[in-house]
Amino acid sequence: MDEKKIAKNIKNFRISKKISLDQLAKLSGLTKGYISKIENSDKAPPLSTLIKIANALHIDASLLLAEDSEAPQDLSLCIVKKNERKEVVSRGTLYGYHYEALAYKKIGKNMEPFIIEPEFNEKAVFSHDGEEFMYVLEGKHEFMYDGKKYILEEGDSIYFDAILPHIGRSIGEKQAKILAVMYFYKRR
Repeated sequence: MDEKKIAKNIKNFRISKKISLDQLAKLSGLTKGYISKIENSDKAPPLSTLIKIANALHIDASLLLAEDSEAPQDLSLCIVKKNERKEVVSRGTLYGYHYEALAYKKIGKNMEPFIIEPEFNEKAVFSHDGEEFMYVLEGKHEFMYDGKKYILEEGDSIYFDAILPHIGRSIGEKQAKILAVMYFYKRR
């Protein structure tokens, strides 16, 4: 996906809901300057930031990632075929993670599942509301959580409170591939 489209979607939803940059900043806990920078950027912000913005706009984060920013039909069932997966954040972003959305069609979800491929030299530290579950599909993953280091290998899993600082990176010969499920407390 063209990351410029994500920035455009944020701005379009903000304007359509008649929300100023100041209001969105207060609702999301971000600064007005940062939101303006996001809306005018060629790169997508980290996923945790997209989720804060979506929550503040009272929309599903998947709408910010859609090629056409129209709301998909609200269904109780969501099937995404392998060839329909959407790349959410590409390797060219500031944060280096590669995310594939696995349930972007489902509106009103509490969980957001992804396939994540962390880079080898990851430096961004994340902290956001909710909980996360990760299952290592391939490779080795070095995971730092609240100042402690954990090495996760293929078949290992971890479940954690995402508000505490966390960071991960691939280690070894092969880039890690991880099934990650983020859980949010508020249903939209």
